[in-house]
Amino acid sequence: MKVQLYVPPGGYFAERWSKGSTMPPLGLLYIGAVLEKAGVDVEIVPADVLKLDWAGIRRKIEADRPDIVGVTSTTENRFQSFRLVKIAREAAPGAVTVIGGPHASMAAEDTLAHIPELDVVVRGEGEMTTLDLVRALDRSRPPGGITHVAGISYRRDGRVVSNPPRSPITNLDGLPFPAFHLVPFDKYNFTIDVPGRGPLPAVNIMTSRGCPFNCNFCATPINWGRAVRVRTTDNVIAEIEERIEKLGVRVIFFYDDTFNVSVRRVEDICRKMIERRLDVVWRAEIRLDLMTRPLLARMKEAGLFHVSFGIEAGSERVRDSIIDKKIRIEDFHNVIAWCRELDIIPNVFFIFSHPTETWEEAQETIRLIERYKDEVEASVAILHIYPGTPLEAAAKEIGRLPADFSWSEKHSSKIITLPTAQGDVPLFLDRLSWSQVSELLFRWSFSGGNVSIARKLPRVLANIRSLHDIKRYAIMALVYIRLKIKRLLRRQPA
Repeated sequence: MKVQLYVPPGGYFAERWSKGSTMPPLGLLYIGAVLEKAGVDVEIVPADVLKLDWAGIRRKIEADRPDIVGVTSTTENRFQSFRLVKIAREAAPGAVTVIGGPHASMAAEDTLAHIPELDVVVRGEGEMTTLDLVRALDRSRPPGGITHVAGISYRRDGRVVSNPPRSPITNLDGLPFPAFHLVPFDKYNFTIDVPGRGPLPAVNIMTSRGCPFNCNFCATPINWGRAVRVRTTDNVIAEIEERIEKLGVRVIFFYDDTFNVSVRRVEDICRKMIERRLDVVWRAEIRLDLMTRPLLARMKEAGLFHVSFGIEAGSERVRDSIIDKKIRIEDFHNVIAWCRELDIIPNVFFIFSHPTETWEEAQETIRLIERYKDEVEASVAILHIYPGTPLEAAAKEIGRLPADFSWSEKHSSKIITLPTAQGDVPLFLDRLSWSQVSELLFRWSFSGGNVSIARKLPRVLANIRSLHDIKRYAIMALVYIRLKIKRLLRRQPA
């Protein structure tokens, strides 16, 4: 049985990584490794880095005649994933079409209900579910013997059926390392800038899965589960050494949602990295209230040069009562100070337009950004809605999304998106007006946000769908001009 796993071309992430440096698809690489170990004929087709257009994908599927075509999906690139499934159905009518990934996991029934060319959705962790599905299909074609496969959704007698969820993989060490040999790694040109050394070859490594926290906008606890499962230190170090030897990488991007969720484990990983004198530097995402200065210093000693974390909002009410973040502002200030002392680059995530957030509360956030503009990399977004999250339920409750909203159909123009900045994902607007949100974004860009309006203009024009879009972009343009004039006037001598 031949299995092809696709990363679709185009879409938000292709534009985001348009400078030629692209992060490899870790999820598909894990699935490919598990299938290969089980003796399955598997091919990973990263259409994005192979520069395969839709016609090229069609020709490849027609020529190869795979038995199963699997496609990864995120909410940002879901329409590209759906298009690939439709092409696969036309090019290989006998193939079983499968979608997995974070978007399909959270919107399985909606996806199957609206994409008739799709046969199966793999929900959650894909490795063992995909393997069980392949084995079941190998014994029963067309798909009929898949009723026992945990973690999938499919159609039966014209209705969508969701099998019971699969239990999380508890022994992550039991998984083979991601199969980087199944993709043309050199074509990814995945590099990360390191101060004083320039762009260095990098690789992404995940050392844990799961998140115990409750941020209202995040689907990670639902996709991965709330129980945090970790790889052992020896297993992590072995993969790092293999990546250095076989791929020649010099930067590790620890891709965990919260790398420091277990302080003792981080200390152990750092100790082993120092003992083994690994010739790499690294970056990670952390949670502020789990960080101490001694731990950060130890991480620095082991090669940490860049750390990312979310504060999300300057307002304590918004952080605690709305987002359910439960992060103290003192923790934020402390970690920034420690990063300054230890010469570590802090990358901070901020979000505007939370439910019930007022203009005055949003000002607290922008003041934080402006205060630290010379010390941090600020990553700023308008709050966007993802399927399956508490925020999606809240958006439907107050009418920001219609009750019959489908993630598989192009939205009404009244649903606000900003495709050039955040993909085709609905934005959450509540108390703040579009003019106010625009002002916040431009004030961030003037504070070192490194946003080129001229560079984005062609994509803005290409994504205009309606008079509503024209109105929104016109408001943004007027706000931009007004703020620019104010800045110029402030610079004029008295």
